[in-house]
Amino acid sequence: MHILVCNDDGIDAPGIYALSQELKKFAQVTVIAPDRQQSAVGHAITMQYPLRVVPFSKNGEFFGHAVKGTPADAVKLGVKCLVRERPDLLISGINQGSNTAINIIYSGTVSAATEGTILGIPSIAVSLTTHDEFDFSVAARFAARLAKLVHEKGLPGGTLLNVNVPAVPEGEIRGVRITAQGQSSWDDTFDVRRDPAGREYYWLTGKMHLTDQDGETDELAVRERYISVTPIHYALTNEVQRNVMRGWGLEDFPG
Repeated sequence: MHILVCNDDGIDAPGIYALSQELKKFAQVTVIAPDRQQSAVGHAITMQYPLRVVPFSKNGEFFGHAVKGTPADAVKLGVKCLVRERPDLLISGINQGSNTAINIIYSGTVSAATEGTILGIPSIAVSLTTHDEFDFSVAARFAARLAKLVHEKGLPGGTLLNVNVPAVPEGEIRGVRITAQGQSSWDDTFDVRRDPAGREYYWLTGKMHLTDQDGETDELAVRERYISVTPIHYALTNEVQRNVMRGWGLEDFPG
């Protein structure tokens, strides 16, 4: 199996190293990732500036290709230009911080997997629900197990898997839930600060609020110490509302 590994925390992040080392136990692994932190860039791609790629070494050995661009850039460029053989699977992660509920639309981690899906490669996004220093081994082992299952069973076109692993010791994980995306909103605030020259700037902060309490959703699953696996897709049409709007009379314009 040939697995392409990407992330949004940057190629030097501990999560991508832990993931790639676990996957190398049974697969050929190619690492292509942003050269620096790219969290919350969503599915942005670079069109007005050149994309540069440099080899990146870790512990004295070649580790992968570092792309001066977004996670989606790294995947697109990797598949189209940098890999000799088309990957059988793409895994994005392991992200530091959860990607549940509304966070999915902002996530560079999920967007890297989405780009893989757009390119026709079965793809998985994996996140660990903490920004603090933590052991990635449990999340890496689960990702490896899921990778083997996806390779064996496949995924429907346009569908990827979004995985969130609770940041608790392995013995405290209660199991796995196949979940739905939770409903939430962000209460955004901006701290107003001044730099050393006295110039004003703004720093985004905020708190996520759940708007549902369904135990079958991703955020509540990880809060209850379950690994959450959510099948998601990038088809955005609201078919119910589309049918409602057919009765609005819009389609007889300009009559």
